[in-house]
Amino acid sequence: MSVATSTPSLHERILTEIEQRILRGRWPPGHRIPSEQQLSEHYGCSRMTVNKVLTQLARAGLVERRRKAGTFVRRPQSRSAVLQIQDIGAEVQSLGQAYRYEIVTRKLRRSTRADMAALDVQSTHQVMELTTLHFAAERPFCLERRLINLDAVPAAATEDFANKAPGPWLVHHVPWTSAEHRIRAAGADADTALALKLKLGAPCLQVERRTWLGPQTVTSVRLTYPGDGHELVARFAPNATL
Repeated sequence: MSVATSTPSLHERILTEIEQRILRGRWPPGHRIPSEQQLSEHYGCSRMTVNKVLTQLARAGLVERRRKAGTFVRRPQSRSAVLQIQDIGAEVQSLGQAYRYEIVTRKLRRSTRADMAALDVQSTHQVMELTTLHFAAERPFCLERRLINLDAVPAAATEDFANKAPGPWLVHHVPWTSAEHRIRAAGADADTALALKLKLGAPCLQVERRTWLGPQTVTSVRLTYPGDGHELVARFAPNATL
């Protein structure tokens, strides 16, 4: 008894191959996709077939079609809920991208005046200063600069964060009770531009967050995203005390 197998149509084949090149990072954001004419010659099909594939990819948010310029790989749009503590790894994976992170710097030291202001504390503490770079398919996705109050989380002093990024590690180890978010637009400074592979002054979205355990500040973090690849979403209910 033979089992019938379906052969993918040419449309499906072209769609899958282009999609995989994008999702696996072979064609990074900003890459100009070959023209409809070039693709139709490569696959031996009509330009109409290629046009339908590119239209489908554009609707899926993978490419951007620019009049008289061509079709370009689009930076994945990430959506974050404003009032949630986001897991960046889960955020990247929800976009269908492979995730990894690198601990760029890890310093154990006494807090400075700037640290005290960032942590909202009145006296000096031992702090852990961390810089972490998060990647989506080998592309820099988010630059994280974090301070951890070691009075609140002494276990962080000996943690190397090799198996879990600082954010998820803290959420797992410290039952925070309140958080504060500040969101703003900013231009990329020299260090940020280098880390995220942006032009100096490129628009970025910054999310600054502090979390507390009772009256004690646990951590202060600044997350910087390329401005064209991230959006924040908030949902509100009516409030009778307006």
